[in-house]
Amino acid sequence: MKEVVLDTETTGISVKEGHRIVEIGCIELDNLVPTKNKFHCYLNPERKVSEKAFEVHGYSDDFLSKQKKFQNVVEEFLKFIDGKKIVIHNAEFDIGHLNNELSLIKKGKISSANVIDTLEIARNKYPGSGNSLDALCKRFRVDNSRREKHTALIDCELLSKVYINLIDQKEP
Repeated sequence: MKEVVLDTETTGISVKEGHRIVEIGCIELDNLVPTKNKFHCYLNPERKVSEKAFEVHGYSDDFLSKQKKFQNVVEEFLKFIDGKKIVIHNAEFDIGHLNNELSLIKKGKISSANVIDTLEIARNKYPGSGNSLDALCKRFRVDNSRREKHTALIDCELLSKVYINLIDQKEP
């Protein structure tokens, strides 16, 4: 069974305030084992990054202004995730942003039926505990020392290890 661990970074929290995606990272899993197949891109959000978002990921307006726009990578992205379950930590956030980007270019939305939300799994499994990606890394002894800033691919790598532990599988 193939799955895709997915993460995005954005210009800010709310799509209602016009915030956009600046990075998409995906790692393919085959029976919970990461394959060599990855999808990664930085995006020109065509707007300024909020101060808070910059503190989280560190991508400057100057750097992002030189990147491709979502419409230039959408076909490759959709092909990468097609037919696979999508594993996301806090899926509502990432899917909300992805579906906003898709609607801006008149494309169909990603169905939440194809999404596994690891935050939801963690909240059900460990109610009242910290369930951030960092907290779950600590709980499962996943080394997150490379995570100085939030970056989509590093977060996907960490989440793939956390996910295996969350669903009670041993890490390969």
